[in-house]
Amino acid sequence: MRTSTRIGRWARGGIMLALALVSGARILLAQTGATAVNVDANGVILHGYDAVAYQTQHAAVKGSPEFTSVHDGAIYYFASAANRDAFQAAPAKYAPAYGGYCAMGVAVGKKLDGDPEAFTVQNGRLFVNVSAKVRSMWSKDIAGNETKAQQNWTSVRGHAGFDKM
Repeated sequence: MRTSTRIGRWARGGIMLALALVSGARILLAQTGATAVNVDANGVILHGYDAVAYQTQHAAVKGSPEFTSVHDGAIYYFASAANRDAFQAAPAKYAPAYGGYCAMGVAVGKKLDGDPEAFTVQNGRLFVNVSAKVRSMWSKDIAGNETKAQQNWTSVRGHAGFDKM
């Protein structure tokens, strides 16, 4: 067997092991109900949308399980290898604020699901909101709402499950 083939298999095996470990950790966190990142039952953040595309294409672009990366206990999907590689080089630049929970929800002390199509990129940060209507409210005073969200995030991130609107 050629060395490059063996290395490729080992790399794929390593990725699969990492994804399995993250999934196992997500199950344990789901049992407690308190997570700092908004992921689905499979550990995928942003409902599978590409975190890099928000800033490079200014659009919500669906990612693919073919291009993945794991960061802060969440699995990210990307539309391309180039986007995955950009994310891996600077994950803090592309990861959503407040773990992908609704930014306006955090500003008012609630932990709400984020709709990946109701987003704002401001000063290089990705904010998602629960709906387009809520995004409109967020956008009226992003700086003020972000200050409130920053103040609330420590307590909100510990809430079990989602809050009611």
